[in-house]
Amino acid sequence: MKIAVLGAGAFGTTLGGVLAEKGYDVDYYDSKVEQEKLSDVLKHAKVVVLTVPSKAVPYLLPHLPKNIPLVVATKGILKPTTFDEFKDYMILSGPGFADDIRAHKKTLLTATDKRIYEMFETDYLTFDYTEDEHGVLMCGALKNVYAILAGLVNVKSGTRLHEQFLTEAADEMRAILKANSANPKTVDLACGVGDLRITCDYPSRNYEFGQKLRENPKYQPEKTVEGVSALKRIKRGEIIIPEGMDKMKTLISMSGDFA
Repeated sequence: MKIAVLGAGAFGTTLGGVLAEKGYDVDYYDSKVEQEKLSDVLKHAKVVVLTVPSKAVPYLLPHLPKNIPLVVATKGILKPTTFDEFKDYMILSGPGFADDIRAHKKTLLTATDKRIYEMFETDYLTFDYTEDEHGVLMCGALKNVYAILAGLVNVKSGTRLHEQFLTEAADEMRAILKANSANPKTVDLACGVGDLRITCDYPSRNYEFGQKLRENPKYQPEKTVEGVSALKRIKRGEIIIPEGMDKMKTLISMSGDFA
């Protein structure tokens, strides 16, 4: 069976490598290649796996088939309405570093459909499960936002302050999910507290960006920082931020013009 992986970065090629190990025919689409290549990659595909940066998703979706399964592994998307046109989509998310998965280090991710188990599960890559697609998407975006704040306020891994930060950030995430009609218990899965922990620490790109921003408020990242895109959407009011979210409001006030 052919599977089209859209996004040829580290995570996309790593997931594609898992699929290839399991005997699937994998073809990749690199967004830097001409648009014509996309139709070639999609031809005869039975499943599409989406791993492009979140800012590229709105431009890519109109070109994708709406009648075959879509596995969304892109993080940073706040609303499931993004995929309303698709008859069959599912979410794959969680604390998976590409290098760890390639090295067959045991990794737990979150899936919203048991077919993800069939495609990706190995002795080193396993999944917890929820039907809360909205909550999983929101966790994948919010944990990046909080990681920027962790870098900005310089919380260090292994300290009491770091543990307190993670606890308070997870509590805020639960409240935000609830306010937006998602299941707050989704935060307790790998896609929530698991991903939050590894993202709020160096060498996370979002955490590192927060550190750089603390040193230079005009710092501009050379590579994609998903938390920036998510924070921009939060500032535009795309999700409800309830009262009492002190950490989120601190980040919004400290972030200035960068987002």
